[in-house]
Amino acid sequence: MEIMRTHKVSKRFPGVLALNGVDLVVETGKIHCIVGENGAGKSTLIKILTGLYEPDEGDVFIDGKSVRLDSRLFGRVAYVPQELDQFENMTVADNLFMPLQSSDVNSFLIRKSRLQSLAVPWLEKFQISAGPEQLARDISVSEQQLLQIARGMVNDSAQILLLDEPTTSLTTKDTQRLFEVVRQLKDSGKAIIFISHKIEEIFQLADEITVLRNGEKVAHSRAEEVDIAWVIRQMVGREIDQTISYASENVSDEVLLDVENLTGDIFSGVGFQLRKGEILGFSGLVGSGRSEVMQAILGYLPVWSGSVLLDGKSWKFGDTHFSVENGYIYLPEERKRQGILPYMSVRKNLTISLLEQVSNRFALSGKREAALSREIVEAYNIKAASLEQQIRFLSGGNQQKVIIGRSMYSRPKVLVFDEPTKGIDVGTKTEIYRLMKKLAEETGIGIILISSEIEEVMRCANRIATMYNGRLAGIFDTANSDKSAILNSIIGVA
Repeated sequence: MEIMRTHKVSKRFPGVLALNGVDLVVETGKIHCIVGENGAGKSTLIKILTGLYEPDEGDVFIDGKSVRLDSRLFGRVAYVPQELDQFENMTVADNLFMPLQSSDVNSFLIRKSRLQSLAVPWLEKFQISAGPEQLARDISVSEQQLLQIARGMVNDSAQILLLDEPTTSLTTKDTQRLFEVVRQLKDSGKAIIFISHKIEEIFQLADEITVLRNGEKVAHSRAEEVDIAWVIRQMVGREIDQTISYASENVSDEVLLDVENLTGDIFSGVGFQLRKGEILGFSGLVGSGRSEVMQAILGYLPVWSGSVLLDGKSWKFGDTHFSVENGYIYLPEERKRQGILPYMSVRKNLTISLLEQVSNRFALSGKREAALSREIVEAYNIKAASLEQQIRFLSGGNQQKVIIGRSMYSRPKVLVFDEPTKGIDVGTKTEIYRLMKKLAEETGIGIILISSEIEEVMRCANRIATMYNGRLAGIFDTANSDKSAILNSIIGVA
């Protein structure tokens, strides 16, 4: 049964037609997946379906009624954003029933013990093992994600659940746990709108698939009638070969980075070598220590013992400025929080770490800054309305290319990519893969690729180092290793 419908919805921003005449039908008891490349219009559509944006043309109907005439209808929609959005210093129970007036708990004078008691059945229903008295900041990422869904469903009037990239930070095991909860909600008669760049997830969940491209709805189908190749073709408008290897074909025998017996807070005895022109994959479960090792080399986390040589030079620990000056560049996983200055322009984000290159003897040169920015934009095919556009308005893929371009103009020797395609569509992923391969082969830098996606490291890395429980579990030659052996190493199976 239909519960939500959009009719010829369009939305314009200065210089951009974000949505153009989009029709969408959402039914109860079904999971409707919306897919598209970065910039296809998904985020704009989400904001319209949740009442944050008002369409310039067209309308949204909930239960057959226009939201233009009654905005209270948006109370039927529970939205779970991609980024975790908790009151970290409040308890799980507080977060569950916040805001109180939209839940069954409608008294501001309720006792804390009573609130925690009311939370228990909800936590059980959504498979949350955390106690109601625990602080939200102290529970796992997967439990925080489930808590956000539960918070949306506490409101009895919520009939539509909108999930935006909910598995971005989850392990495979936690993703399946989330899917169980989503299927239970579907079986209870809720309508689910699910957005993901991970196409294999789409086919685990979807009843219906709608594809957006350049702000328009280009395709719709029942999931059982199509396959992954069809979805990719509709998304990007062309065929993409998912079997191509992006491993470097110009790997030197010369060791660039030599790490021996490195020990820190959550890792111990880690040793590996990275060669010039090589792409070295690092894989492991969340919490295995894969990112922490690279952050410790950078100087962001402490090192207790061990040694590092970069290009034969002894390393200074605990000094990020030294690391960057000597060619070790780390591109963080949390792009929006740690990699960009969201309210500054593309130009400022491109040159913020290149001030020596855009300054004259006395001050910053606007002319040099603009010229260098244009050069990087052209070199890395960054799509932006202008250099003065705030970077937060760029797609995730273009934000990533800004970070890569800026880093490359810092003349790195080692470039660490931590989850570089997180939240990025399949077409832009391919661009990032090609770019890594080109950088390794043509400049001779060494690349370390940290990724939760085993298919990604197998397609891009010359060798794969696996981490388990803070230790290096194994190093595999990608061309001569099978997926099962690598997966066994990741989960600690001999």
